[in-house]
Amino acid sequence: MNPQGRIPRRRGVVCGLLLILLGLWGGLAPFVGPYFHFGYTPDKVWTYNDGRLYYWIVPAAAALLGGLLAVVTRNRGVGLAGGLLACLGGAWFGIGQSFTAIVLKRSIASGSPILRAGETLTSLHAYAEQISMVAGLALVVVFVGALTIGRFSMLAAADFAESDEYYSDYPSSPSGFPSATGQLPDTTTTVPPPDLLS
Repeated sequence: MNPQGRIPRRRGVVCGLLLILLGLWGGLAPFVGPYFHFGYTPDKVWTYNDGRLYYWIVPAAAALLGGLLAVVTRNRGVGLAGGLLACLGGAWFGIGQSFTAIVLKRSIASGSPILRAGETLTSLHAYAEQISMVAGLALVVVFVGALTIGRFSMLAAADFAESDEYYSDYPSSPSGFPSATGQLPDTTTTVPPPDLLS
């Protein structure tokens, strides 16, 4: 495999693990949140409905799968695809409800924030639910997905140093880089005085 496509596995580990954790949070929070009176209606644990499928499970699965691809791959293209998949999942966390209603013209209820007695939709609790399960989660997943794309798109000198194919025509030194053997060419030239140039 050529050095441009094969990279060290450690390149995507941190971003991939973050995407896996974010995907788990995004997929499980609607189901376990009602234990703590946190999340979106219906206020029952492990209750499945279409809103939870389309607005939490599907984008969470995309982020989780993108993170898994970033962790296990040594191929640059697969890592880029994982980062892109995670970015799409993060974008769906943020705009999925609006996209479904406006573009697809379908009405899939996502539920409303679970409120405590006496709270309104403008309360800090409802705001925290919105940030941690929709808007904020979307931003963080897109950011980490984009970071993953950046990590897999860069080409470092260490990538070439670890590849045997790139320097196969040169005698190698103990460090893995080509060694300079023999006499270097003489590059000194004589330059005529400035008054002779005119």
